[in-house]
Amino acid sequence: MSEKPVLMIVEDDTAFAKALGRSFERRGYEVHLATNLDETTQALQQINPSHAVVDLKLNDNSSGLDCVQALHAHNEDMLIVVLTGYASINTAVEAIKLGACQYLAKPSNTDDIEAAFGHVAGTETVSFTNRSTSIKTLEWERIHEVLAETNFNISETARRLGMHRRTLARKLEKQRVK
Repeated sequence: MSEKPVLMIVEDDTAFAKALGRSFERRGYEVHLATNLDETTQALQQINPSHAVVDLKLNDNSSGLDCVQALHAHNEDMLIVVLTGYASINTAVEAIKLGACQYLAKPSNTDDIEAAFGHVAGTETVSFTNRSTSIKTLEWERIHEVLAETNFNISETARRLGMHRRTLARKLEKQRVK
């Protein structure tokens, strides 16, 4: 009989982490949760995960990339998937360089993550989407990128984007982030 795969989830949204953890437990994984780099390194002293799911942006202003690096240093064969609501090419490349096997944009579910664990080797037959990105989507992504850079300071974000603070507040009110 084979052992259960051991999964480390590094996510600062505890409700999401617990739900994801329960879903993986139903699939036969032994799940351990951490919310930041310190908790991750402490857990690694007692467990040896074979899989990990890491959020890119953590609440304590630390980067999930630090966790990816620590997890990969602990076990080079660990399958690490990075999840993020702030997907960018730069962070995807860095995550892969630091040891992640896949990089997924949120929202992603257990099926997506498990498929990413199984899709470690790249493929040249990936299909390209013909859907172009709208100006509104690009604007929305840029606003959120700058919001994250400024630790969600509306006034500083508006200044950096060259728009009035109330205009930015109205744009954010139209499409609430949940």
